[in-house]
Amino acid sequence: MTTILHAFKLYLYQVGYSTGTQAMLPACVGEFLEQQHIKDISQVEQVQVKVFYTWLHERPLKRGNGGLSERMIHHYVYALQTFFSWLEVTGQISYNPISGLKFKRATGNTRQPLTTTQIQQLFTVATTCKEIALLHLFYSCGLRCSEGEALNTGDIHYKKRLLYVRAGKGTKRRVVPITDKVAKDLETYYLQDRCSGQVKRVKEEEAYMLNKGGYRMKGNQYNRLLKELTGKAGIDHEVSLHHLRHSIATHLLQGGMSMEKVRIFLGHSCIDTTRIYAKPDMNQLKLL
Repeated sequence: MTTILHAFKLYLYQVGYSTGTQAMLPACVGEFLEQQHIKDISQVEQVQVKVFYTWLHERPLKRGNGGLSERMIHHYVYALQTFFSWLEVTGQISYNPISGLKFKRATGNTRQPLTTTQIQQLFTVATTCKEIALLHLFYSCGLRCSEGEALNTGDIHYKKRLLYVRAGKGTKRRVVPITDKVAKDLETYYLQDRCSGQVKRVKEEEAYMLNKGGYRMKGNQYNRLLKELTGKAGIDHEVSLHHLRHSIATHLLQGGMSMEKVRIFLGHSCIDTTRIYAKPDMNQLKLL
């Protein structure tokens, strides 16, 4: 089974899934194969998928107390759907055991966007060029975590006020317009931190944002820096990079931007996804 999981991971890489998804989906499938003691992938039956799905609702967390969330269970289902569809399309199985099965849909997104006041507080307490650049990348530009990680120095055109996402979700490319202030702040980070003595030795020449060791910043490092900012801003609930992306979507709608333009800005294929992200409330203050 190790060989087929490796091939599945390679397929996910080739079609453009993010690095995190390339690791997560095979891991979910691997747990299914192990839990159901499957040795021959062509012999998987529908009942085994049903039993595994029931087991997921009882499965304890590997770390900490409690069980899997509905959203995490949905990730397992999605992993199996993607896996068996790939096997079917490539002719490795003649029968798709998950085809036709109905599963409970995960509850809607519970990630609440920050208010404009909270965003202003974050910018107020951001004192370094790096902190300000982080807020601009994930709030002002609405980047996904993987897009922020992959951002290179050549992807930002300061004079033209454009940021290029070379490989978004599903390998989609897009151009993000940025304001004069955002362009100036991003350039200031590049000139004063990125190209100065702040980084002892650059290990990855193309990467836009670097950690102290000179390597490309990763998602956990971005989130750690954001956590420090939220603490200084007095925001007492968990805030991730994705909260910032949800927040800009909501604030753009509140500022009068159409849902279709917000969809394009975020790089969504389907406008229904944008509706989930953004929580328009026209009674709230519009962005200035």
